[in-house]
Amino acid sequence: MAVENGRKRLYIRTFGCQMNVHDSEQMAVLLEDAGFTRTDQVETADLVIINTCSVREKAEQKAHSYLGRLRRLKRRNPSLIIGIAGCLAQQWGGDFLEKAPHLDFVLGTHNIHALSEVVDEIQGTGRRVVRTDFQEQVTSIGIPVPARREQVSAYVTIMQGCNNFCSYCIVPYVRGREQSRSDGDIMEEIRMLAEGGIREVTLLGQNVNSYCSNGSGNPDFPELLHEVNDVEGIERIRFTTSHPKDLSEELMQCFRTVDKLCEHIHLPLQSGSDEVLTRMNRNYSAGTYLEKVARLRDICPDISVSTDLIVGFPGESEADFQKTIDVMEKVRFDNAFSFAYSDRPGIASETYGDKVEDGVKRDRLRRLQMLQECHTMERNHGLVGRVEEILIEGVSRNSPNDITGRTRTNKIVNVPGDIELTGTIISVRITGAYAHSLRGEALDEREVRGCLFR
Repeated sequence: MAVENGRKRLYIRTFGCQMNVHDSEQMAVLLEDAGFTRTDQVETADLVIINTCSVREKAEQKAHSYLGRLRRLKRRNPSLIIGIAGCLAQQWGGDFLEKAPHLDFVLGTHNIHALSEVVDEIQGTGRRVVRTDFQEQVTSIGIPVPARREQVSAYVTIMQGCNNFCSYCIVPYVRGREQSRSDGDIMEEIRMLAEGGIREVTLLGQNVNSYCSNGSGNPDFPELLHEVNDVEGIERIRFTTSHPKDLSEELMQCFRTVDKLCEHIHLPLQSGSDEVLTRMNRNYSAGTYLEKVARLRDICPDISVSTDLIVGFPGESEADFQKTIDVMEKVRFDNAFSFAYSDRPGIASETYGDKVEDGVKRDRLRRLQMLQECHTMERNHGLVGRVEEILIEGVSRNSPNDITGRTRTNKIVNVPGDIELTGTIISVRITGAYAHSLRGEALDEREVRGCLFR
């Protein structure tokens, strides 16, 4: 195994959601302590980890394809260690070793804490390793990730797992049942991040609304938000993901009473048809969902709402699909992540009959996405001329002459400015709206005061 400056090289490829991204950050921290340094060049790596997601078929296909491409690297460098982690690893377990002879280890969702031990075992014995057992307490939930230089935002996992068992979802089977961290551990991590220069934290969980809902004696989620709000140095708070059935009045009121809580919520709808929602086992109706969105906007008029949508669920008729369109027209989401339904091994809906044809699913997805593009542009154009505060994250991907940041409503804004502003909150006037971002111009203090007192 090659060594550079006394340290071996680690490459991590992540597929999936924000929780997977944070899991990868935790893996990197553990392996840095074990003598690895992270590289962005897979060809130079001594250890490659593929961190996977199995919720969507496309993410799974990408992970399998990437694993296949690593075969030639292994042939060229037999000492290269290749591992697969995350939901797909949990789902397949030891079968992965049979399908991929060049794979050295399989690490499940409850075993991130054992990563260094697994790598040491492979280096010492040359044997392949599988760790996919569920733990009574998931130690890896609380692995802290120190802030990197010039990093301004960070993820903090507050709970893992899910008890809802939606019929299309594999998460409870690969992430396990809900487990919540103590508020003391969470607050200690957030204070550490604030001391390291972090200005914005995103609280993560498969269903953050149900944090400590088991009567454990810890604060519930609204109470936790109030605690985080008191941390000096933290300027913004976000959270994801929420389940509509668990969106309480107390949590909605936090958008009024917790001043650092950003005016954005990701609230998966999945379908606007009550019949489909029942088959999905979502435990709310389209009417209930609309009532909660209306209540959110009553409490916080400027709140932005994003969502998840599935088209082509087994048994979905054209009338069912039209009901989803109807809800979209009423809510007018700021953004939506939309997918055509696909069977996942082991989930309840895999056994459902009346599957929707692929061509129909593709057509419905196209129509839905075209509508959402219109709604997103409408919401973005509504911000032109307004003054917004953005937290500067660094250089824009679009131009080296621009810096980029997000509004409190989670809109990306590109603006001419100096990289030295990274980590600060500045006021900008929105001058242009596009499909995925906004354009702005920074205001000086006099202009800001004029806007405040106008």
